[in-house]
Amino acid sequence: MSRIHEALKKAEQERAATQGGAVQPNFATTPVAEPPVFAENPSEEGATASPATARPGMPAFASPFNTDTLLARCAQLEWKPPDPTTMLFLNGDDGARGTEEFRTLRSRLYHLREKMPLKKLLITSAEPKEGKSFTSSNLAQVMVRQHGRRALLIDADLRNPRLDTMLGTTSDPGLSDYLLGKNDEFSIMQRGPLENLFFIASGTKAADPAELVGNGRLKLLLQRVEPLFDWIIIDSPPAVWFSDASVLAKACDGVLMVVKSNSTPFEKARKARQEFPDQTLVGVVLNGTREEALPYDRYYYESYQKKPTTAKA
Repeated sequence: MSRIHEALKKAEQERAATQGGAVQPNFATTPVAEPPVFAENPSEEGATASPATARPGMPAFASPFNTDTLLARCAQLEWKPPDPTTMLFLNGDDGARGTEEFRTLRSRLYHLREKMPLKKLLITSAEPKEGKSFTSSNLAQVMVRQHGRRALLIDADLRNPRLDTMLGTTSDPGLSDYLLGKNDEFSIMQRGPLENLFFIASGTKAADPAELVGNGRLKLLLQRVEPLFDWIIIDSPPAVWFSDASVLAKACDGVLMVVKSNSTPFEKARKARQEFPDQTLVGVVLNGTREEALPYDRYYYESYQKKPTTAKA
């Protein structure tokens, strides 16, 4: 056993000790007998494929799914947010406006977790420019501020991804590349300056996002990486505008909807609410109650908005 492996194992043991032994280890430390590979048809429940029968060009998985492999293969990048004030927990200012609200949201989600399985959380909104990506990114950041907690943030808005821009990092390889079978799980993950926060960007621009998110590989991705994280937070397109959100919700444990104060039309909010079963909608975030607290509004979902046409003389 290498010194690196021993150190990692010791760190995980210390992590378990700080949690009083109440939380079971949520990652595998024993290599699997046969490394998993992409299924020939992953949309079929329980489908598997051997290296000999795997589809040509599909990446095989030669490494076990544990923290050793995660840390070794996940790219370490230098994130440079263009507007640091929108990333409330990356700039080190624990007293910044909005930080306490996210801590309260975190506490309420942990209370819900005591009553129901809740790890994979979808963040959506009724319409564009309501603050769902701001909520997703900062919720993921506040989750890892607790000692030993590890979170994965996924940008599943393949139509108009914003998280890579907000974080100041690269957008590919990412989710679409995995869904297309071009990359494996670890090669699409990255991490930045905040310890234990991992990110999967949207990836290469997809021609048909709705078909891609529904091809079955997202469920496969989540099944494989879920044991490595305490929380998986997924940012989706607006629920009223596109069908992607309802498809993504089927792979998650719960849905958190963002509604913008004095902005979201009631009928649109109700329509978005109807996209999800009662048991999956875990709550609503009322955003934008103070206009001065929303510097991120100036660039949110700009490409969703219809641009005015200039009349020719």
